[in-house]
Amino acid sequence: MTAGAATADYIIEASALTKTFFGFDAVKDVDLKVRRHSIHALIGPNGAGKTTTFNLITKFLRPSSGTIRYNGEDITSLRPEQVARRGIVRSFQISAVFPRMTVRENVRIALQRPLGNSYRFWQSEKALKALDGRIDELLDQVGLLAYSERPATLLSYGRKRALEIATTLALDPEMLLLDEPTSGLGHEDVDRIAELIRRVSANRTILMVEHNLSVVAALSDTITVLALGRVLAEGDYQTVSQDHRVIEAYIGGTDD
Repeated sequence: MTAGAATADYIIEASALTKTFFGFDAVKDVDLKVRRHSIHALIGPNGAGKTTTFNLITKFLRPSSGTIRYNGEDITSLRPEQVARRGIVRSFQISAVFPRMTVRENVRIALQRPLGNSYRFWQSEKALKALDGRIDELLDQVGLLAYSERPATLLSYGRKRALEIATTLALDPEMLLLDEPTSGLGHEDVDRIAELIRRVSANRTILMVEHNLSVVAALSDTITVLALGRVLAEGDYQTVSQDHRVIEAYIGGTDD
């Protein structure tokens, strides 16, 4: 396979990624390749460097050294909003919605953002109604169409996470980065969000940091295991779950 063909297979390629805080290497020489149109999970025990790696890729942190390429383009020095415009959109561990706005209004604001008019609340009703069809599609996709006129603050925590995914999908990302998408959810909501992630991955790439190993096993094509800031193992779930180094890391670690 040629170098060009290899690059085309991967949407994200991080090389020798390192982040040092006051002399401490939170991430050290991490190489990470995320295959296009796959679900790729970052897992590891407490202090493994998962969140730091995630924040480096989404540009919320700048690496101390190393490079990050997206679709073959070096994005190492770009800002978060610049990579978002290129098609990388992230969610956060804590649900980020406008609680006093309705579910529909939350999605409408997200849809307005690519048009450059996110904050034009004085637009005519006719102009806003032009977005209704797409809003309905997105809410139906995440199972919230029946809740469209409900204030977001009245949604269950699991449905707030679904709404957050709807607002990220409104930006039509090529790559969706999910930070602990099932964190704090009950069993029923975990199943709902996991199925939602499976559905929305049909035509995009997903990179997620996730603690729920049942979700990781069910969804992930590739898993990268981090420990002490370095890549410990990588492969499918069966491969990494049987790796003695991974077993030892989890037995010896604690939950985040």
